[in-house]
Amino acid sequence: MNTTRLRLAFAGTPEFAVPHLAACRIPNVEIAAVYTQPDRPAGRGRKLAPSPVKQAALAAGLQVEQPQSLKDAQVQTRLRQLDLDLLVVVAYGLILPRKVLAIPRLGCWNVHASLLPRWRGAAPIQRAILAGDAETGVCLMHMEAGLDTGPVLLQRKLAIAPDDTGGSLHDKLAALGAAVLAQGLRRTLDGATLTAAAQADHGVTYAHKLDKAEARLDWNQAASALERQVRAFDPWPVAEAEVAGERLRVWRAQTLESAPGSKRPAPGSVVAAGRAGIDLACGEGVLRLLEVQRAGGRRMPVVDYLNSRSDVGRA
Repeated sequence: MNTTRLRLAFAGTPEFAVPHLAACRIPNVEIAAVYTQPDRPAGRGRKLAPSPVKQAALAAGLQVEQPQSLKDAQVQTRLRQLDLDLLVVVAYGLILPRKVLAIPRLGCWNVHASLLPRWRGAAPIQRAILAGDAETGVCLMHMEAGLDTGPVLLQRKLAIAPDDTGGSLHDKLAALGAAVLAQGLRRTLDGATLTAAAQADHGVTYAHKLDKAEARLDWNQAASALERQVRAFDPWPVAEAEVAGERLRVWRAQTLESAPGSKRPAPGSVVAAGRAGIDLACGEGVLRLLEVQRAGGRRMPVVDYLNSRSDVGRA
C-alpha cells in the first residue's frame, strides 16, 4: 500500500529523544501529539521542570500530552481519537500496555541504543562501555509486549572509540538513531514495507538501570576495567575513588602497564604523582588519574589538584 502521508504521535522524555522528534518533522508526516513524562522537580530549588522533549515540542508548536500512565482508560481513549498510523517511542520511560500497542494502524516503533538482543533495557550505552564492547549501534524495532524483544526493522552499527564516554557515545547514538528513524519513515512514505527480523535467541543481555553505588572504584579490579568505569559514568553518576586518604570524583583516567618487578604495590596505593597524573596500583596494571574533582569543588586537571596536596608523592 502506497502511503503518501503518515499521522503519528511521538513519545519520549530525555535529551536522547529530542533528535528523534526532529527526525519526525519531515514532509508528509503529521505529528498529532507528543507524549512525555510529567514535569519533575529539578535543581536546588526542586521546582517543576519540563522534560527536554516537552521543551522541544512546545518550541515547535506541537500538542503535548503528559499522562501519569498509559494504563488509564481515558488516556487510551484519547490515543484512539488521534486516529494514528504510527506511534514512535524513544526513551519514553513509561510502559506501553498491549491495548496501546494495538492502537496505531502500523503499530509502534521504538529506537533502542544497542545491537539487539544485546543490552536490552534501561542503560545500554553505559553497559556497552563497561563491558568493553568494540561496537554498538541502534535498532529501529517494532514494539511488542516484552522488554525490547520486538523484531528489528532497521539496524546500524557504530564502533566504540577508545576515548568514548557515556556522554559522547550518547550523543553519537542519538544522532545515528534519528537518522535510522528518518530512513524508516521515508521508506514507509514511499510505500515500502520494512522487513521485521526476529531477534536471535542467543546473545541476550540486559542493561540494568545505573546505580550510584556502581560508580565507586575498587582498586582490586584491573586498571582496564576501572578506566572503562570512569568513561561509562561520565557524565553521570561520575566515578568516585579513595585517593591518598581523600574521596574524589574521577572524570578522566588512563590505563598503564605495571612496572616489572617482584614486589607489587598494594591496590589503591600511589606509585607516582606528577604533571602526568596520579598513578595508582590496581589488582592488575596501574590507573593514571588525569582529571578529578574534590567534594564541593570543580573538576580540574590532576596537576592543579596536586598543587594543594603536597603530601601526595611526586614522580
